Amino acid sequence: MRAPGTWVLLRGLARESGHWGDFAQRLAGALGPGHRVLTPDLPGLGARHAEPSPASVRAMVAALRESLARERADGPMQVVALSLGAMVALEWARVAPHEARACALVNTSLARFSPPWARLRPVHWPRILGLLLPGVGAPRRERAILGMTSAAPERHGQALARWTALAQQHPVTSANVLRQLVAAARYRAPARPPVPLLVLCSAGDRLVSPRCSHDLARHWDLPLREHPWAGHDLPLDDPAWLIGELRGWAAARGPHPGPPPEGEGGCHLPPLGEGRDGGRARSCIASPPAPPP
Repeated sequence: MRAPGTWVLLRGLARESGHWGDFAQRLAGALGPGHRVLTPDLPGLGARHAEPSPASVRAMVAALRESLARERADGPMQVVALSLGAMVALEWARVAPHEARACALVNTSLARFSPPWARLRPVHWPRILGLLLPGVGAPRRERAILGMTSAAPERHGQALARWTALAQQHPVTSANVLRQLVAAARYRAPARPPVPLLVLCSAGDRLVSPRCSHDLARHWDLPLREHPWAGHDLPLDDPAWLIGELRGWAAARGPHPGPPPEGEGGCHLPPLGEGRDGGRARSCIASPPAPPP
């Protein structure tokens, strides 16, 4: 295992630090003593829900870097990022590779490599827009989101209750969700991976096609790990599997990760067919997957 360091966890569309649940604590424990795991909120989310969300990924990165600087987290960091958060991580690595030194990208998509109907499955377009209409209460909205993002929503009653409470405590405005959607649609990734990357996806993702992760890994010749049944919210559906993959990735990279050499990678899988307080980041220091019943 690498020397102790700082890890940053980034969530996706309309999700805040609280949606990680106990994943940060579990990851810190698995990494070993001295590792610091931060779960910052982007503007418009969580403790920063009253702020307007930036309408570009680049502006999200600027806000994230300012937030982390206040936490004195300005050294080399490892980033674990889901969906829209992975786009933020990638742009952060592009503009500041000395900060975001390596990134694990979970169930994400890039316009450079994948079409819109794979990046967000069309069956969910009207459903998501419907959830933004006035009068849709937090319980109904969060139950619908859980159904879209988990392969086994019936197993996550406690998570649903926590998500509903978060939505009532830190309501996300429809305008902010639309700004985040625009930012994701407009984002253009760099031509080459700026730092070492790991791509992870879920075969059971009903929101974003796993093909998007396969496309990304194939074009950039990156290592790809695919969970056999989990949904879009992989940290929710099988946190132990994800933590095991992250631990192995960190150990394999060695003590001094740098930009990936030409041709380094190893994804040879074929593409799939279609089918807090005051804005401070939360911090904590310190098996084969079973299919859903």
